[in-house]
Amino acid sequence: MADISAAQVKELREMTGSGIMDCKRALQATEGDVEKAVAWLREKGIAKAEKKSARIAAEGAVVAKIADDKKSGVLAEINVETDFAANTDKFKAFADTVATHILTKKPASVEDLMAQTLYNDDSKTMELFQKEAIADIGENTSIRRFVVYEVEGNGALASYIHMGGKIGVLVDFATDDESVIAKPEFAAFAKDIAMQIAAANPKWLTREDVPQEEIDKETEIIINKNLNEGKPEKIIRERILPGNIEKFYKENCLIEQEFVKDDSKSIATYTKEVASSLANISIRRFTRYEMGEGLAKKEENFAEEVMKQIK
Repeated sequence: MADISAAQVKELREMTGSGIMDCKRALQATEGDVEKAVAWLREKGIAKAEKKSARIAAEGAVVAKIADDKKSGVLAEINVETDFAANTDKFKAFADTVATHILTKKPASVEDLMAQTLYNDDSKTMELFQKEAIADIGENTSIRRFVVYEVEGNGALASYIHMGGKIGVLVDFATDDESVIAKPEFAAFAKDIAMQIAAANPKWLTREDVPQEEIDKETEIIINKNLNEGKPEKIIRERILPGNIEKFYKENCLIEQEFVKDDSKSIATYTKEVASSLANISIRRFTRYEMGEGLAKKEENFAEEVMKQIK
């Protein structure tokens, strides 16, 4: 039997909300594989909640920047060691400059970004600019990830930043009438969709976007969970499974989700209602970043953080 550490148990408990002993048993049953342990708990009906990431831990901010014509935009996650530093003007200025640079020069990757000369200063690279920021802020910083959108054809981009950078969303909309993107009704709709993505955390746009392996994985979990509850396999496959898979689509596909501001309608229905009064509108794609997803937090005493900043 695999040796299970207290840290592994803590991680699984934070992911699922399950009890300590249940988490330990799940890890032992799966040879310490955390992902398999989550599925094991769900199959046993033990997991209370399946969180999307191990720990939302690292500090920093998700930032967005969109060009004035709404045709290009960027969403980026920039990390720093402590929440204290993340709320300083120095870090915020650094993050804003990075986002502006990415929007201006559109690097293909973080590696490409670091090698580029700064958009407003050819005398230094982004790598040097970051090193200067580290010295100025007094903590390590990292540009973890970013995505650049450019609108193809008619349409516009919209963004939403929640809780000062804890969650950020970038959405690409298509329309057959370019004039609607200047209307306040479109702006309100775009904000609603971006806020929906931030709040409901869809993984895909439509059910057609869901990889077959994800459906297979969910199918296996549903079947095993119900078998463990003593239900006949025939009943599970013919009656229980189809309904559960439909529920999976409605929870994870944006178009099929219930609208958070009015759960009597889906996002697809809401989109059609807005389109009927403006012009044909559709959602092409979206990206959602949650600050610190999967990163371990550096635990520090707040007084020590303050002293570090003073020094």
